[in-house]
Amino acid sequence: MKMVLLSCCPVITILLAFFYQPLATAVTYNVVNLGAKPDGKTDSTKSFLSAWDAACASANPTTIYVPPGRYLLHKAKFYGEQCKNTAITIRIDGTLVAPSDYRAIGNGGSWLIFEKVSGVSIFGGTLDGQGTGLWACKASGKACPTGATTLALYNSNSIVINGLTSLNSQMFHIAIDGCHNVKVQGVKVSASGNSPNTDGIHIQLSSGVTISNSRIATGDDCVSIGPGSTNLWIENVACGPGHGISIGSLGWELQEPGVQNVTVKTVTFTGTQNGVRIKTWGRPSNGFVRGIVFQNLFMVNVQNPIIIDQNYCPHNNNCPGQNSGVIISDVTYQDIHGTSATAVAVKFDCSKKYGCNGIRLEDVNLTFGNQPAEASCVNVGGSTSGSVEPTSLRSDILCSSDASCARAAFVGLKRWSSICKTSGSSYSRYTSVASKISSA
Repeated sequence: MKMVLLSCCPVITILLAFFYQPLATAVTYNVVNLGAKPDGKTDSTKSFLSAWDAACASANPTTIYVPPGRYLLHKAKFYGEQCKNTAITIRIDGTLVAPSDYRAIGNGGSWLIFEKVSGVSIFGGTLDGQGTGLWACKASGKACPTGATTLALYNSNSIVINGLTSLNSQMFHIAIDGCHNVKVQGVKVSASGNSPNTDGIHIQLSSGVTISNSRIATGDDCVSIGPGSTNLWIENVACGPGHGISIGSLGWELQEPGVQNVTVKTVTFTGTQNGVRIKTWGRPSNGFVRGIVFQNLFMVNVQNPIIIDQNYCPHNNNCPGQNSGVIISDVTYQDIHGTSATAVAVKFDCSKKYGCNGIRLEDVNLTFGNQPAEASCVNVGGSTSGSVEPTSLRSDILCSSDASCARAAFVGLKRWSSICKTSGSSYSRYTSVASKISSA
């Protein structure tokens, strides 16, 4: 037996040596060691860029570490096209602070930029855009800079943003543009409900973006979805104050990619201007919106819980006044409950040329002042599913631009249906549209 054990020892030694070979050594760059000052006053931009350059040059997984403290950064661009590294983690235990003089970055487009990067993960930390001065300037009517987006991701892939807080951005808090496979989770966005153009998270020309377990309170859209956005998943988000979750505005450009396969699920809207909104300009563009699901939403005193606006024109200033060319179809509203701050809780104002088709509502229960809310619809075709009470209400959405079909009512506990008269050419036209949808 001893001889057998002794003869095995070389084999065991070789196996142990094989399995315990050190993996690629992870490298950490501490920005303080590279000259950053956590005093909130000293410009630390160069130190952060130096840490980024070192991480990019490394062939091993790398962490950039930001210790507790406040770090003043001017505009910083973290460029990744020449990076050898596709596993860079940025771990922030401190706060990155924009210059207090809003003019320093106000015309720069974005404050912190990641462009053409891959495999970057950002964990924790706070980004303080110090935007209150710019908001005050805009409120005064003076000539002011446009403002900077706090964090912009351009043409990047496989990005994770986890546990980040964004405060008081000059404009958008987070912008995702031309990116693929982006996960945003556990994010907190905070700005005044009166702060202008401070969208929480804006997405465009991107695919495979998920936003989850986040809280967004701001002065514009909690999430805005622009042209060319596909395969988006938004779940477990608290929105408010703000303008809700919006697809659009779309159709300002005549040639514009569409939006499809978007799911918005398990979201609470509190005191927002809108709940879920699709908005397009009244211009003959060629875009589309399709494959949209709004599911399990709760409204608390929301001005427009459900809205499609194909004549979007904020402040009614220089409105195009044409028929929207954006084709909206296959939109589902399911399990939506709560209270409206206005009597009309659902507004469908669709393109006169194309209408909205394949609009489906199921288990929608919205009230106003402890009474069933109302709805207004123009040029929309679709259906409800399940039983409808009272039975005098039609079980399909057949609305046109004539007055007989411009109003609708909610059934208190179950379904939503439009009240339409059976006379008039416009009704017949939309009956045929709805029949095609139902048989599809």
